[in-house]
Amino acid sequence: MNNVKKYIDYSIAQIVNLCTTPSPTGFTRKAEKYLIEELSRMGYQPMSTTKGSVLVELGGQGDGLVLAAHIDTLGAMVRSIKSNGRLRLTKIGGFPENNIEGENCIIHTRKDKEYSATIQLTNASVHVYSDVGELKRDDSTVEVVIDEKVASKEEVMELGIRVGDFISFDPRTIVTERGYIKSRHLDDKASAGILLALAKMIKEENIPLNRKIYLLFTTYEEVGHGGAAGVPQDITEMISVDMGAVGDDLETDEHKVSICAKDSGGPYDYDVTTRLIDIAQEQKLNYAVDIYPRYGSDVEATLSAGFDIKHGLLGPGVYASHGYERTHREGIENTFALLVNYIHLLG
Repeated sequence: MNNVKKYIDYSIAQIVNLCTTPSPTGFTRKAEKYLIEELSRMGYQPMSTTKGSVLVELGGQGDGLVLAAHIDTLGAMVRSIKSNGRLRLTKIGGFPENNIEGENCIIHTRKDKEYSATIQLTNASVHVYSDVGELKRDDSTVEVVIDEKVASKEEVMELGIRVGDFISFDPRTIVTERGYIKSRHLDDKASAGILLALAKMIKEENIPLNRKIYLLFTTYEEVGHGGAAGVPQDITEMISVDMGAVGDDLETDEHKVSICAKDSGGPYDYDVTTRLIDIAQEQKLNYAVDIYPRYGSDVEATLSAGFDIKHGLLGPGVYASHGYERTHREGIENTFALLVNYIHLLG
Protein backbone atom coordinates (compact mmCIF):
# COMPACT_ATOMS: atom_id res chain seq x y z
CA MET A 1 0.00 0.00 0.00
CA ASN A 2 1.49 3.31 -1.09
CA ASN A 3 -1.35 5.45 0.22
CA VAL A 4 -1.10 4.70 3.94
CA LYS A 5 -0.23 8.33 4.78
CA LYS A 6 -3.44 9.45 3.07
CA TYR A 7 -5.52 7.22 5.30
CA ILE A 8 -3.68 8.17 8.48
CA ASP A 9 -4.27 11.84 7.63
CA TYR A 10 -7.94 11.04 7.09
CA SER A 11 -8.07 9.13 10.36
CA ILE A 12 -6.68 12.06 12.33
CA ALA A 13 -9.12 14.45 10.65
CA GLN A 14 -11.98 12.13 11.67
CA ILE A 15 -10.67 11.89 15.23
CA VAL A 16 -10.81 15.70 15.44
CA ASN A 17 -14.32 15.80 13.96
CA LEU A 18 -15.59 13.10 16.32
CA CYS A 19 -13.95 14.57 19.43
CA THR A 20 -15.61 17.91 18.73
CA THR A 21 -19.03 16.28 18.29
CA PRO A 22 -20.66 16.02 21.76
CA SER A 23 -21.73 12.45 22.62
CA PRO A 24 -21.88 11.68 26.34
CA THR A 25 -23.39 8.25 26.95
CA GLY A 26 -27.14 8.46 26.39
CA PHE A 27 -26.88 11.54 24.16
CA THR A 28 -24.99 10.27 21.11
CA ARG A 29 -27.41 11.26 18.32
CA LYS A 30 -25.09 13.79 16.68
CA ALA A 31 -22.18 11.34 16.54
CA GLU A 32 -24.43 8.57 15.22
CA LYS A 33 -25.69 10.87 12.45
CA TYR A 34 -22.14 11.89 11.59
CA LEU A 35 -21.01 8.27 11.21
CA ILE A 36 -24.03 7.31 9.10
CA GLU A 37 -23.38 10.20 6.73
CA GLU A 38 -19.63 9.58 6.50
CA LEU A 39 -19.97 5.84 5.83
CA SER A 40 -22.75 6.47 3.32
CA ARG A 41 -20.50 8.90 1.44
CA MET A 42 -17.97 6.09 1.12
CA GLY A 43 -20.58 3.92 -0.58
CA TYR A 44 -21.56 1.67 2.34
CA GLN A 45 -25.01 1.03 3.75
CA PRO A 46 -24.69 1.65 7.51
CA MET A 47 -27.61 1.10 9.83
CA SER A 48 -28.58 2.26 13.30
CA THR A 49 -29.43 -0.45 15.81
CA THR A 50 -32.37 -0.08 18.15
CA LYS A 51 -30.17 1.18 21.01
CA GLY A 52 -28.27 3.56 18.75
CA SER A 53 -25.11 1.74 17.74
CA VAL A 54 -23.95 2.14 14.12
CA LEU A 55 -23.32 -1.12 12.24
CA VAL A 56 -21.86 -1.47 8.76
CA GLU A 57 -20.78 -4.49 6.71
CA LEU A 58 -17.57 -3.89 4.77
CA GLY A 59 -17.81 -7.03 2.64
CA GLY A 60 -16.30 -10.51 2.50
CA GLN A 61 -17.69 -14.01 2.95
CA GLY A 62 -17.70 -16.67 5.64
CA ASP A 63 -17.45 -16.41 9.41
CA GLY A 64 -17.89 -12.84 10.52
CA LEU A 65 -15.43 -10.63 12.39
CA VAL A 66 -16.59 -7.48 14.17
CA LEU A 67 -14.21 -4.62 14.84
CA ALA A 68 -15.86 -2.45 17.49
CA ALA A 69 -15.15 1.04 18.83
CA HIS A 70 -17.39 3.16 21.03
CA ILE A 71 -18.47 6.72 20.28
CA ASP A 72 -20.05 7.49 23.63
CA THR A 73 -17.92 9.46 26.05
CA LEU A 74 -17.74 10.60 29.63
CA GLY A 75 -20.10 13.41 30.54
CA ALA A 76 -22.69 14.44 33.09
CA MET A 77 -26.36 15.22 33.63
CA VAL A 78 -28.17 17.84 35.67
CA ARG A 79 -28.90 16.24 39.04
CA SER A 80 -30.62 19.25 40.57
CA ILE A 81 -31.04 23.00 40.17
CA LYS A 82 -29.80 24.90 43.23
CA SER A 83 -31.54 27.85 44.81
CA ASN A 84 -28.64 30.13 43.77
CA GLY A 85 -28.98 29.27 40.07
CA ARG A 86 -26.08 26.83 39.97
CA LEU A 87 -26.45 23.18 38.91
CA ARG A 88 -25.52 20.03 40.78
CA LEU A 89 -24.32 17.36 38.37
CA THR A 90 -24.25 13.59 38.29
CA LYS A 91 -21.41 11.92 36.42
CA ILE A 92 -21.74 9.67 33.38
CA GLY A 93 -18.87 7.20 33.41
CA GLY A 94 -16.00 6.78 35.83
CA PHE A 95 -13.74 9.74 36.57
CA PRO A 96 -12.79 11.87 39.59
CA GLU A 97 -14.35 15.32 39.84
CA ASN A 98 -10.95 17.00 39.82
CA ASN A 99 -10.60 15.86 36.17
CA ILE A 100 -13.39 18.26 35.14
CA GLU A 101 -12.84 21.11 37.60
CA GLY A 102 -12.47 24.40 35.72
CA GLU A 103 -13.65 22.87 32.43
CA ASN A 104 -15.99 24.61 30.02
CA CYS A 105 -19.10 22.63 29.14
CA ILE A 106 -22.41 22.74 27.28
CA ILE A 107 -25.84 22.03 28.78
CA HIS A 108 -28.10 20.29 26.25
CA THR A 109 -31.81 20.64 27.03
CA ARG A 110 -34.47 18.22 25.81
CA LYS A 111 -35.91 21.05 23.71
CA ASP A 112 -32.65 21.24 21.72
CA LYS A 113 -31.40 24.41 23.37
CA GLU A 114 -27.75 24.70 24.36
CA TYR A 115 -26.17 26.83 27.07
CA SER A 116 -22.47 27.33 27.73
CA ALA A 117 -21.25 26.93 31.29
CA THR A 118 -18.20 26.21 33.44
CA ILE A 119 -17.62 23.51 36.04
CA GLN A 120 -16.28 25.10 39.23
CA LEU A 121 -15.85 24.49 42.93
CA THR A 122 -18.66 25.80 45.10
CA ASN A 123 -15.99 27.88 46.88
CA ALA A 124 -13.83 28.64 43.85
CA SER A 125 -12.10 31.92 44.67
CA VAL A 126 -8.69 31.67 46.33
CA HIS A 127 -8.99 35.31 47.41
CA VAL A 128 -12.10 34.48 49.41
CA TYR A 129 -11.79 30.90 50.64
CA SER A 130 -8.75 29.48 52.42
CA ASP A 131 -9.60 25.79 51.84
CA VAL A 132 -9.72 25.72 48.02
CA GLY A 133 -6.71 23.41 47.79
CA GLU A 134 -7.86 21.02 50.52
CA LEU A 135 -11.58 20.86 49.68
CA LYS A 136 -12.75 17.36 48.77
CA ARG A 137 -13.97 17.19 45.19
CA ASP A 138 -17.33 15.44 44.79
CA ASP A 139 -20.81 16.26 43.50
CA SER A 140 -21.53 18.36 46.58
CA THR A 141 -18.51 20.66 46.09
CA VAL A 142 -18.28 20.78 42.27
CA GLU A 143 -21.05 22.60 40.42
CA VAL A 144 -22.03 23.99 37.02
CA VAL A 145 -22.06 27.78 36.62
CA ILE A 146 -24.30 28.77 33.69
CA ASP A 147 -23.18 31.60 31.39
CA GLU A 148 -26.50 33.40 31.85
CA LYS A 149 -27.66 36.11 34.26
CA VAL A 150 -29.40 33.79 36.71
CA ALA A 151 -29.37 33.73 40.50
CA SER A 152 -32.27 31.46 41.39
CA LYS A 153 -33.80 28.10 40.52
CA GLU A 154 -36.78 29.84 38.94
CA GLU A 155 -34.59 31.88 36.58
CA VAL A 156 -32.74 28.74 35.48
CA MET A 157 -36.00 26.95 34.78
CA GLU A 158 -37.14 29.89 32.67
CA LEU A 159 -34.23 29.06 30.37
CA GLY A 160 -35.71 25.61 29.84
CA ILE A 161 -33.00 23.77 31.81
CA ARG A 162 -34.35 20.78 33.73
CA VAL A 163 -33.15 17.85 35.83
CA GLY A 164 -31.96 15.12 33.49
CA ASP A 165 -30.51 17.42 30.82
CA PHE A 166 -27.15 16.31 29.47
CA ILE A 167 -23.82 18.08 29.96
CA SER A 168 -20.89 17.64 27.56
CA PHE A 169 -17.32 18.71 28.30
CA ASP A 170 -15.24 20.97 26.06
CA PRO A 171 -12.83 18.52 24.32
CA ARG A 172 -10.12 21.17 23.68
CA THR A 173 -8.87 19.15 20.70
CA ILE A 174 -5.38 20.03 19.43
CA VAL A 175 -3.08 18.35 16.88
CA THR A 176 0.50 19.54 17.32
CA GLU A 177 3.21 19.91 14.71
CA ARG A 178 5.05 17.00 16.36
CA GLY A 179 2.12 14.66 15.78
CA TYR A 180 0.57 14.64 19.25
CA ILE A 181 -3.21 14.61 19.47
CA LYS A 182 -4.52 16.13 22.69
CA SER A 183 -8.20 16.03 23.55
CA ARG A 184 -10.86 14.78 25.84
CA HIS A 185 -12.66 11.71 24.51
CA LEU A 186 -9.76 10.08 22.63
CA ASP A 187 -11.29 7.20 24.55
CA ASP A 188 -12.59 5.99 22.19
CA LYS A 189 -12.87 8.40 19.31
CA ALA A 190 -9.25 7.80 18.37
CA SER A 191 -10.19 4.20 17.56
CA ALA A 192 -13.42 5.23 15.82
CA GLY A 193 -11.37 7.45 13.51
CA ILE A 194 -9.05 4.54 12.77
CA LEU A 195 -11.97 2.28 11.83
CA LEU A 196 -13.39 4.95 9.51
CA ALA A 197 -10.01 5.11 7.77
CA LEU A 198 -9.99 1.32 7.44
CA ALA A 199 -13.44 1.40 5.80
CA LYS A 200 -12.35 4.17 3.45
CA MET A 201 -9.24 2.26 2.36
CA ILE A 202 -11.16 -0.95 1.69
CA LYS A 203 -13.65 0.91 -0.50
CA GLU A 204 -11.25 3.15 -2.39
CA GLU A 205 -8.58 0.52 -3.00
CA ASN A 206 -11.25 -2.08 -3.89
CA ILE A 207 -9.50 -4.62 -1.69
CA PRO A 208 -11.04 -8.11 -1.53
CA LEU A 209 -11.67 -9.50 1.95
CA ASN A 210 -11.11 -13.15 2.80
CA ARG A 211 -13.75 -13.10 5.54
CA LYS A 212 -16.85 -11.08 6.34
CA ILE A 213 -15.96 -7.87 8.18
CA TYR A 214 -18.28 -5.63 10.17
CA LEU A 215 -17.63 -2.37 11.97
CA LEU A 216 -19.70 -1.66 15.07
CA PHE A 217 -19.68 1.77 16.72
CA THR A 218 -21.34 1.37 20.12
CA THR A 219 -23.02 3.99 22.30
CA TYR A 220 -23.18 2.68 25.89
CA GLU A 221 -19.63 1.43 26.53
CA GLU A 222 -18.83 3.92 29.29
CA VAL A 223 -21.65 2.49 31.41
CA GLY A 224 -20.85 -1.14 30.67
CA HIS A 225 -23.32 -2.51 28.11
CA GLY A 226 -22.31 -1.05 24.74
CA GLY A 227 -21.49 -4.37 23.10
CA ALA A 228 -24.33 -6.33 24.69
CA ALA A 229 -26.67 -5.80 21.72
CA GLY A 230 -26.63 -4.93 18.03
CA VAL A 231 -23.99 -7.54 17.21
CA PRO A 232 -24.56 -9.60 14.01
CA GLN A 233 -25.55 -13.20 14.64
CA ASP A 234 -23.15 -14.68 12.06
CA ILE A 235 -19.90 -13.67 13.77
CA THR A 236 -17.34 -15.96 15.36
CA GLU A 237 -14.91 -13.28 16.49
CA MET A 238 -14.94 -9.72 17.80
CA ILE A 239 -12.14 -7.31 18.58
CA SER A 240 -12.66 -4.18 20.63
CA VAL A 241 -10.54 -1.36 19.25
CA ASP A 242 -10.14 0.84 22.29
CA MET A 243 -7.40 2.85 23.96
CA GLY A 244 -4.29 1.42 25.53
CA ALA A 245 -3.77 2.90 29.01
CA VAL A 246 -0.40 4.52 29.79
CA GLY A 247 1.09 4.40 33.27
CA ASP A 248 3.49 2.77 35.71
CA ASP A 249 4.09 -0.98 35.39
CA LEU A 250 2.86 -0.85 31.76
CA GLU A 251 4.77 -1.04 28.47
CA THR A 252 2.34 0.97 26.33
CA ASP A 253 2.90 4.61 25.38
CA GLU A 254 1.32 7.05 22.94
CA HIS A 255 3.52 5.89 20.06
CA LYS A 256 2.57 2.20 20.27
CA VAL A 257 -0.34 -0.05 19.54
CA SER A 258 -1.41 -1.78 22.73
CA ILE A 259 -2.46 -5.44 22.73
CA CYS A 260 -4.31 -6.27 25.92
CA ALA A 261 -3.80 -9.80 27.27
CA LYS A 262 -6.02 -9.37 30.33
CA ASP A 263 -8.17 -6.74 32.03
CA SER A 264 -10.75 -6.65 34.82
CA GLY A 265 -12.91 -9.10 32.86
CA GLY A 266 -10.16 -11.70 32.65
CA PRO A 267 -7.86 -12.95 29.87
CA TYR A 268 -8.62 -12.31 26.22
CA ASP A 269 -8.79 -15.22 23.79
CA TYR A 270 -5.44 -16.98 23.57
CA ASP A 271 -5.48 -17.55 19.81
CA VAL A 272 -6.61 -14.03 18.92
CA THR A 273 -4.11 -12.36 21.25
CA THR A 274 -1.23 -14.57 20.11
CA ARG A 275 -2.02 -13.90 16.47
CA LEU A 276 -2.05 -10.14 17.09
CA ILE A 277 1.33 -10.36 18.81
CA ASP A 278 2.80 -12.50 16.03
CA ILE A 279 1.64 -10.07 13.34
CA ALA A 280 2.99 -7.07 15.27
CA GLN A 281 6.37 -8.81 15.48
CA GLU A 282 6.38 -9.91 11.83
CA GLN A 283 5.49 -6.41 10.62
CA LYS A 284 8.02 -4.82 13.01
CA LEU A 285 5.36 -2.61 14.53
CA ASN A 286 5.94 -0.56 17.65
CA TYR A 287 3.67 -2.47 20.03
CA ALA A 288 3.22 -3.51 23.64
CA VAL A 289 1.42 -6.31 25.44
CA ASP A 290 -0.12 -5.22 28.72
CA ILE A 291 -2.53 -6.13 31.49
CA TYR A 292 -5.06 -3.54 32.65
CA PRO A 293 -6.62 -4.36 36.04
CA ARG A 294 -8.98 -1.31 35.97
CA TYR A 295 -10.34 -1.71 32.45
CA GLY A 296 -13.33 -3.28 30.70
CA SER A 297 -14.28 -3.43 27.02
CA ASP A 298 -17.28 -3.74 24.72
CA VAL A 299 -16.46 -7.28 23.67
CA GLU A 300 -16.71 -8.47 27.27
CA ALA A 301 -20.26 -7.14 27.34
CA THR A 302 -20.86 -9.14 24.15
CA LEU A 303 -19.59 -12.31 25.83
CA SER A 304 -21.74 -11.61 28.89
CA ALA A 305 -24.74 -11.30 26.58
CA GLY A 306 -24.21 -14.93 25.56
CA PHE A 307 -22.33 -14.73 22.26
CA ASP A 308 -20.06 -17.71 21.59
CA ILE A 309 -17.12 -15.88 20.05
CA LYS A 310 -13.37 -15.42 20.26
CA HIS A 311 -12.40 -11.99 21.52
CA GLY A 312 -9.51 -9.54 21.57
CA LEU A 313 -8.61 -5.98 22.49
CA LEU A 314 -6.15 -3.55 20.90
CA GLY A 315 -5.77 0.18 20.39
CA PRO A 316 -3.44 3.17 20.37
CA GLY A 317 -1.73 4.14 23.60
CA VAL A 318 -3.55 7.03 25.30
CA TYR A 319 -2.06 8.96 28.22
CA ALA A 320 -4.19 10.40 31.09
CA SER A 321 -7.22 8.21 30.44
CA HIS A 322 -10.57 9.73 31.44
CA GLY A 323 -8.91 13.13 31.75
CA TYR A 324 -7.39 15.48 29.17
CA GLU A 325 -5.93 12.69 27.06
CA ARG A 326 -3.02 12.47 24.63
CA THR A 327 -1.97 10.08 21.87
CA HIS A 328 0.35 10.37 18.86
CA ARG A 329 0.19 9.88 15.12
CA GLU A 330 2.57 6.92 15.45
CA GLY A 331 0.15 5.18 17.80
CA ILE A 332 -2.59 5.68 15.19
CA GLU A 333 -0.30 4.35 12.44
CA ASN A 334 0.71 1.24 14.39
CA THR A 335 -2.88 0.44 15.31
CA PHE A 336 -4.04 0.91 11.72
CA ALA A 337 -1.23 -1.31 10.41
CA LEU A 338 -2.02 -4.09 12.89
CA LEU A 339 -5.69 -4.08 11.91
CA VAL A 340 -4.88 -4.02 8.20
CA ASN A 341 -2.57 -7.01 8.49
CA TYR A 342 -4.87 -8.87 10.85
CA ILE A 343 -7.65 -8.99 8.29
CA HIS A 344 -5.18 -9.83 5.49
CA LEU A 345 -5.66 -6.73 3.44
CA LEU A 346 -2.04 -6.73 2.36
CA GLY A 347 -1.63 -10.43 1.82
